[in-house]
Formats: sequence, structure tokens, C-alpha cells
Amino acid sequence: MSWTASPIRQLRSAATRLTTPLLPDDYLSKINPLWSARELRGRVVTVIPETADAATLVIKPGWGWQFDHQPGQYVGIAVAVAGRFRWRSYSLTSVPAHHDGLITITVKAMPEGLLSEHLVRGLDPGTVVRLAAPQGQFVLPDPPPPRLLFITAGSGITPVMAMLRTMDRRDTMPDVVLTHSARDRDDMLFHEELHDLASSKPAFVLHEQFTRRDGRLTPTHGIARICPDWRERHTWACGPNTLLDEVATTWADAGLSDALHLERFSATFAGTETEGGTVRFSASGISTTVDGATTLMQAGEQAGILMPFGCRMGICHTCVIPLTAGSVRDLRTGTTHHGDHQKIQTCVTVPTGDCVLDG
Repeated sequence: MSWTASPIRQLRSAATRLTTPLLPDDYLSKINPLWSARELRGRVVTVIPETADAATLVIKPGWGWQFDHQPGQYVGIAVAVAGRFRWRSYSLTSVPAHHDGLITITVKAMPEGLLSEHLVRGLDPGTVVRLAAPQGQFVLPDPPPPRLLFITAGSGITPVMAMLRTMDRRDTMPDVVLTHSARDRDDMLFHEELHDLASSKPAFVLHEQFTRRDGRLTPTHGIARICPDWRERHTWACGPNTLLDEVATTWADAGLSDALHLERFSATFAGTETEGGTVRFSASGISTTVDGATTLMQAGEQAGILMPFGCRMGICHTCVIPLTAGSVRDLRTGTTHHGDHQKIQTCVTVPTGDCVLDG
């Protein structure tokens, strides 16, 4: 053996002792919990109550976050609850490229929402959360159109708030009409800020629709009364599906669908009437036959396979594995993906015939 072999072996042994069983990411986390090479993280700076059942989370993102989101986009956030990380997506309410290095989301606690309830009432400042990069097409162009109409209800005001704050910060506020529905004054998010904005910006007109007092806003009659020139404006609408369906129908009947932008908080799955098929998992050799409403993740779990998962709603990409043969359909968009080792998200895709997964 060469005389140099022993020192080299000693160096390798030392390196092994230093790095096993921890990975580089583990060392980064020990130095700063917000440093991670594998995922985006953030620390909750403070939780600001907005209403009796809503709060704004001020978050300091860690390494890798880019302050370049567009007003109206949403972000994925995961918090450990009852021993597992739970993911949801919420609209960013902060202005992009904010000077203080912080982002904000405003969350309304839902009776059936375990995570939203925890974020509003049980999250302590200092908590480290996981983040997913901003995404979404419900965005405000720069510069904005000369005349805008915003139609919002409940927490549907949150993405529009980012747009209003951005235009105010950039001093690019055009002719804007906002009609917002809430149950009453105490239930209305950003009430004081919106009134301050209406007072300071003559081009900004605010209409409040308190449903307990005024009844529900209907696009067919209410919008025309509040905003007589609605046909001449670019419109952004966000709120309950019932409201958005009515808005979409009214704008379509007027031939103005191209001027309408909708954001739905609840997932609307497309292409669910697929034929299903036999799903084979090549690593284990297990096959199972499912219908077109069963996701590939559900198919694997029903067959006893330990499937990788995270959010189970298409945000975190933890469930991605290669599709080696056959075709599947994305439930969110209706897009069909074919084999040849294309990576797919098993939690939001279903088989459109027989397929093979490399897992």
C-alpha cells in the first residue's frame, strides 16, 4: 500500500464522521432555521388580529425567497399540526419587493378548517413555517388599465388588497371602483384601511355591501346600480363560487368574458369524467385498477404502497414521481400528460387508461 493511502483514508473517515448521519441542509438549519437548500422557509414575526375570526400573518422569508411576486398571487404555507405538516394556499396581501423583507397573508378561520383555525388562533410568533413559491394568474398588470372594477366578498378581498396597496405605493392608482360584500361592519377585512384609501385617493370609489343589512349583491342588478359603466372596465372578481358563477354568466351574456378575471379559492377540478385504468407501480410490481375519479396517490395507498406525499392538493410537489408509460390527466387543468418518464404530481392526477409509474 502506498504511504499516501493512510492519510487519505483518515481524511475520508473524518469527513464521514462529520457529515453522517446529517446532511448539509441539517447543518444549515442548526446555524439558522430559515436556511435550507431543500425548501423555502419563513418565520412568523407577528400575528395581527383583523376581525373576530381573521388575522394577518407577518412572515420573514428565509434563504431563497424572491420578492418579485405579482399583486394578486398566492403562496403555499405549511405548518406542523398534530404531528404532520399541513399545506394550504393563501393570497399574499403585501406589496412585492417590500423594503422591510417581510410578506403578509391574511387568513380567515373556517369552521371546518383545521389549519386556518390554527393559523388565526394558535400560531405563536417565532414559528418556522414552510413556504411554496408564489403562483397564480389572478394578477394586476403593470401599468394597470385606466379603469378597473373589483368585485369581492368575504376573504376574496385579500388578493385585491395586494393590488390596491401596490397601486397606492407606486402612485399609479387609476379610476377604480371596489364593491365588497361582508356580513357586517365587524366582519369586513381592512375596513379602516379601505376607508382611508377612499379618502386619500379621489379616483378610488368604495362600495360596502353588508349582507345582514343590505342583502346579497347580485351582478344582474346591483353592479349596474353601483357602477353604471361596468361594461367599459376591466374587472377582477374573487369570492364565493355562487357570486363568481353569476358574475361569469353576466359578463359572458354581455360578450365581455375577455375583460373578466376570476379567482376561486376552492378547487374546481376539470376533466374528472375519465375512464380510469390499471395503474402499475414498477418498483414493487403491484398493479391496481381504479376509476377516473381516483388519484394516482389514492390508488397507490389503496394498494398498500407507501406513497410520498405532502400537501395532497398540488402545492408542495412532494408527491412527484415519473410516469413511464400510459397517460394521466391533471384534475385542476384537464391537461393530459403522457409517459416517457415525465414527472407528475400523483395527488392531483388520475389515469386515462392503463399507466405505469416509476415508484
